Amino acid sequence: MGQIILASASPRRKELLEQIGVEFEIWPAKGEEVLTKEAPHEAVMELAGQKAREVAAQIKAYDKTHTELITPQDIMIIGADTVVSIEGRILGKPRDEQDAKDMLAMLSGRTHAVYTGVSLLLLSASGRAGEHLFYEKTEVTMREMDSSEIARYVATGEPMDKAGAYAIQGKCAIYIDKIDGDYNNVVGLPIAAIYRELKRLGIDLYLW
Repeated sequence: MGQIILASASPRRKELLEQIGVEFEIWPAKGEEVLTKEAPHEAVMELAGQKAREVAAQIKAYDKTHTELITPQDIMIIGADTVVSIEGRILGKPRDEQDAKDMLAMLSGRTHAVYTGVSLLLLSASGRAGEHLFYEKTEVTMREMDSSEIARYVATGEPMDKAGAYAIQGKCAIYIDKIDGDYNNVVGLPIAAIYRELKRLGIDLYLW
């Protein structure tokens, strides 16, 4: 059996992987994100790849300095990044409460897209490496929120570490009219798409 590593400290992504019964370890990427792409689907794949490759580099460096502790095995690193996009504009995590209010006012009563990019970076026991990048898109329609509702929601603190300043699985659920696509993708990790893409590569997630 190989090892699966989630390159994220997100509790939501952790819960989604646990939900499908996959054994994995968490090794969060901590480096600064460098974004050069403007299109939302390209941006999330770029950032997901950066996270996975950062962790892979750390693992290789650790292997070289702790060879007596390492048992050669195949390693799969899962990197992910999620953004909200409306009219081509990318909304990441809000900088502060006012930024969160502005984002929610922009999304209120409208349909937006949520993109999650995923990097599946495979390190073989023989030292070879390969990466598969893809993204998943879900459309979300939010009902109109008045200024008092936005202020009350922001005051809960929930929006502050969420792309687009809301959590569909949290207190913002009452403001979601409908979604078109994968719900888990909006939460932060399209686990069905990950399974599908690995199957296309000839990899059984449960036999890794």
